[in-house]
Amino acid sequence: MLRRRIAVISPFIDKRHGTERRVAELVSRLSEEYEFHIYSTRVEDVDLGRVVWHRVPRLRAPHFIAYMWWFLANQTIRWRHKRRGMVPDLVYSPGVNCFDADLISVHIVFGQFRRQAAHALGLKQNPFTAWPRILHRRLYYRLIAALEPVIYSRPGVRLAAVSNKIATDLKERCSVPGEITVIYNGLDLGCFSPQNRSRLRDGSRHALSIRDDEFVLLLIGNDWRNKGLNCLIAAMAEIADSRLRALVVGNDDAHPFFSSIARLGLADRITFCPPRADVEAYYAAADVYVGASLDDAFAQPPAEAMACGLPVITSRTNGGSEIIANGCSGLVLENPLDSHMLARMIKDLMSDPALRTRLGAAACETASQYTWDRNVCQMRDLFEMALKKSAAR
Repeated sequence: MLRRRIAVISPFIDKRHGTERRVAELVSRLSEEYEFHIYSTRVEDVDLGRVVWHRVPRLRAPHFIAYMWWFLANQTIRWRHKRRGMVPDLVYSPGVNCFDADLISVHIVFGQFRRQAAHALGLKQNPFTAWPRILHRRLYYRLIAALEPVIYSRPGVRLAAVSNKIATDLKERCSVPGEITVIYNGLDLGCFSPQNRSRLRDGSRHALSIRDDEFVLLLIGNDWRNKGLNCLIAAMAEIADSRLRALVVGNDDAHPFFSSIARLGLADRITFCPPRADVEAYYAAADVYVGASLDDAFAQPPAEAMACGLPVITSRTNGGSEIIANGCSGLVLENPLDSHMLARMIKDLMSDPALRTRLGAAACETASQYTWDRNVCQMRDLFEMALKKSAAR
């Protein structure tokens, strides 16, 4: 049977980033059923013998300029391919990558995110040295927010949101008229499990110089302001317990946080760590995951922590909170800026091992439902619906 051709439009693909991991799992698991043509600057963690990769040249420039180049370059290359008769049956895009996608997975609505992160992106709230980075982010966010209503409201396009939060944001900010399918992210339960966490715990804590009596909080992600680092710092200062320590993992700039950390006397209790391929080692070293996100579609680290059996604190403004029963399989912070409530939640977990055990066990049971097999099966159904619609047109 002739496989139908699907063009996948993504700036890059690998299994180290949330959105890109989703695409990698999708094309890897469905490559026997569909003929995938990937338009991307970089493809990793995918068997290139089973897909067709059309390399889009990368422009080394500030992200705003590089994005505009990517957007125009992939459109141009695909236009040339169509001129030669290479016409896809379906165009799939994770996010705002082209004007002609038939099916789009939406992982963030920048129009909403800009509003939520307005305070963090203000010049008065940041040191002068951070202004170029802040201005660049504001320019990039503004561009994407302007493109979203044009692309997401296009007649005939089918949308898949990673959470109900994103589905609501799409309807409010982009006036999307049709049905939006919600498909939660998947998890690698072989990698993220209580058994793996227990096996790695002693070695991970030793490598990070964590004492046996220290209680470790973990935060993973980029853009630490949005991930709630300021709230976490304030909560730690309020608790004022020398046994409390935090690991902050990601690729963001730590310098804007140094002054408040030093002023609050937390310099020796907050450690900034680089990302690593075996991220499960960080979950193994931690006692609680804390992610008071200002705005997140479906933050992957809290869900991975749940799969590891870690008790999790996240915010209502993280779409991932939708899979958590507050007080049963995790703790949900209603206001991501409420450092007093966050401090109270952390103190409750520090003082009550039985609560940590109960929340961690329930979190693991909940997370076990969200596999990549389930995610890909739901996406396959959407592919089939979109293909039928495209064929009818």
